[in-house]
Amino acid sequence: QVHLVESGGGLVQAGGSLRLSCAASGRTFSGTLMGWFRQAPGTEREFVAAISWRGDITRLADSVKGRFTISRDNAKNTVYLQMNSLKPEDTAVYYCAGSSRFTLVTIPISAYDSWGQGTQVTVSS
Repeated sequence: QVHLVESGGGLVQAGGSLRLSCAASGRTFSGTLMGWFRQAPGTEREFVAAISWRGDITRLADSVKGRFTISRDNAKNTVYLQMNSLKPEDTAVYYCAGSSRFTLVTIPISAYDSWGQGTQVTVSS
C-alpha cells in the first residue's frame, strides 16, 4: 500500500477553481493506479476520476467531464485534480486513492486499497 495525503481543498464561489494534490509515500507510486473520489453528507462515496500509472489513460465521471482534469507527476509522487467551473453540487470531501493490484482506470471503488484522509471542498452559490 501507499500512504496518501491530500491538500488543496477549501471554500470557493461557484464558477471558481481549485487544484487538489495528493502526495504519496511508501511503495512505488509510479506503478500505482490512482483515483479521486468524493463523498457529500448523507451520500455514498462516488468516483470522480482515475489515471493510469503512466498517466496516459484517464477516466472522468460524467458529472465532471469538461470541468475537471486528473494528472500525475511520478517524479514528485503526486497526483492532481484540477477543478474548474465549480458548482455547489461539487461540495464534498474529496479523497485520493490508489490500487496496487489493478491497472485499469475502470476498476470499481472496492479495488482501491490505499486511501487518504480526505480534504473538504465547499462551493458556495
